[in-house]
Amino acid sequence: MSDYSLELNEDQLQIQKWVHEFAENVVRPAGPEWDEREETPWPIIEEAAKNGLYSFDFIAQCFSDPTGLLMCLVNEEMSWGDAGIALAIFGSTLAVAGIFANGTPEQIGEWIPQCFGTADDVKLAAFGVSEPDAGSDVSSLKSRAVYDEATDEWVLNGTKTWITNGGIANTHVLVLSVDPSLGSRGQASFVVPEGTPGISQGQKFKKMGIRASHTAEVVLEDCRVPGRCLLGGKEKLDERLARAKEGKKTSTQAAMATFEASRPIVGAQAVGIARAAYEFALDYAKERKQFGRAIIENQAIAFKLADMKMHTDAARLLVHRAANMASTGKKFENGEGSMSKLYAGENAVWVTEQAIQILGGYGYVREYPVEQWHRDSKIYTIFEGTSEIQRLVISRAISGIHIN
Repeated sequence: MSDYSLELNEDQLQIQKWVHEFAENVVRPAGPEWDEREETPWPIIEEAAKNGLYSFDFIAQCFSDPTGLLMCLVNEEMSWGDAGIALAIFGSTLAVAGIFANGTPEQIGEWIPQCFGTADDVKLAAFGVSEPDAGSDVSSLKSRAVYDEATDEWVLNGTKTWITNGGIANTHVLVLSVDPSLGSRGQASFVVPEGTPGISQGQKFKKMGIRASHTAEVVLEDCRVPGRCLLGGKEKLDERLARAKEGKKTSTQAAMATFEASRPIVGAQAVGIARAAYEFALDYAKERKQFGRAIIENQAIAFKLADMKMHTDAARLLVHRAANMASTGKKFENGEGSMSKLYAGENAVWVTEQAIQILGGYGYVREYPVEQWHRDSKIYTIFEGTSEIQRLVISRAISGIHIN
């Protein structure tokens, strides 16, 4: 008999319930305030840390779940509460994924705990790839890392942009070019520890949605980090660069290794937003009366809600499949990671728009949450790879052809 099951185990259900209660009682009530303030919600992050939700131990437990689903469950529930606050709390996990994907066991043990700090001394981390002239085209990074053999240091220069927690993070994990002639194969990931001179925050962006999550530029000006801050180590980098120069196959790009691990998690966040909008619209449609009856009794509304539920459940299944494949070491043969993020992101935009339509004028005003959820949802078709890039990844995977 097969042990395949769509049911969550008891531990997953308990953690899901615990996170949902935090999202319901703490995160969602605070969402509108921090959306308006467009500031990092430090009191909520600190409460999450005291609660044990924002901690190295909890994130390690999530990532060590053999099914790969726990981190997705947590992100769905938190984004159901408020996506901006969820990103403020869990934005550090992208840096964690970068360290885990590219670092040595010693580096993983040293740096990942520093991404969180402690309940009494909360720390944040940031991961940066994008640049002003290199968004989807990660092979065109202009930021440089040059090795100073005399001091065993790397000298970092350049500007990163669209960075969650950028400039306010205690630990930054940044992808830079070490050999521009090799494009994306000539890149490496570096940890910039807290207090390092030469790193600063540039422009902070005022955004359409996820406003409680800090997004800014990170500027590097002759920023020197010790040799041990090169994730994976110099010997491994030199071997990879030599193989690339010989035209031989190399390991996964520094940036792509992180994105492949994070896309299902990002998809789960989009599922959380869509679910929130669907549930709110469903309750509203049952209570709102027009022409003497609840509006859900009209097929136009009922069928819309049926589609919202169906597509959101389908998005979750794609997310869970990709997360499980990544956790169990199954290769994404058909761009399954990109499928999960693409479908979940576009569904969140569509579902939140349908929720606004169901609420009518009330859906368009800030007294009701669906307008914020719609604003929050749009970023999921843009960051961590636009919808167009996801389709490119999928089409290349299924065809075996390098489609431009």
